[in-house]
Amino acid sequence: MMKAFTRNYEDNSTEAGYQFTFYCDICHDGYKTSFIESETYKRKKGLRGLTQGAGMLGSMLRGRAGNIGWNLERGGNILSERFEQRSPEWQKEHEKAFERAQNEAQQHFHRCHACQKWVCDSDYNEDEGLCIECAPRQEVYVAKARAEAMKRNIDAKVETSTVWNDKLESKTTVCQVCGKPAGNGKFCNNCGASLELNICPACGRENARGVKFCNQCGSPMDAPKTLKCPGCGAEVGYGAKFCGECGAKTG
Repeated sequence: MMKAFTRNYEDNSTEAGYQFTFYCDICHDGYKTSFIESETYKRKKGLRGLTQGAGMLGSMLRGRAGNIGWNLERGGNILSERFEQRSPEWQKEHEKAFERAQNEAQQHFHRCHACQKWVCDSDYNEDEGLCIECAPRQEVYVAKARAEAMKRNIDAKVETSTVWNDKLESKTTVCQVCGKPAGNGKFCNNCGASLELNICPACGRENARGVKFCNQCGSPMDAPKTLKCPGCGAEVGYGAKFCGECGAKTG
């Protein structure tokens, strides 16, 4: 059974050749090694059968080791079942390619001396010789702590603040002349008609312009604002039932 320097790896080998992906134990980003052609396959099929799309150079990949399906307990069994139909020559080439791939990939990983994890460059604190879980980088840790403190301060401030929770009423003024939304000014945005309200001469309530009868009391909007008392001739307001001067009934 082939033994890897880290258990988080995937064997991407095919009959045409050999390639492997090794994963960081923290962020699970992967490094795919260079593709190695199978000499036995070349002799059998020639160059026409090489798998298309296989990368010729090693490269770092983004991924999650949890989706690989390889683990310490099952890795050996799965490999043996997957490649058991290969020829002995292919198997020998496979083992040599795996050793070569490990030497290539191991240059991109570091082993933490505290937790024994194999991690990529991004998750390794080179100053301390440990992974960032065991020894976080000081500047990163300080920046993170400062940001978390800022969020806590903001949340605390919000909790003690009074938030206005009344409902907003949205009113749309409709022009009595053109019948379209008129806006919030003194004149209609569409036809320019005046939006000032008329006062009912009888009850004093506001009514839209163009209304012939009051929306509150039903009195004519074009009635005179004052009348003369039939008894003493004094002016009384329209709609008054008795004269304020002599007490005579006006209507």
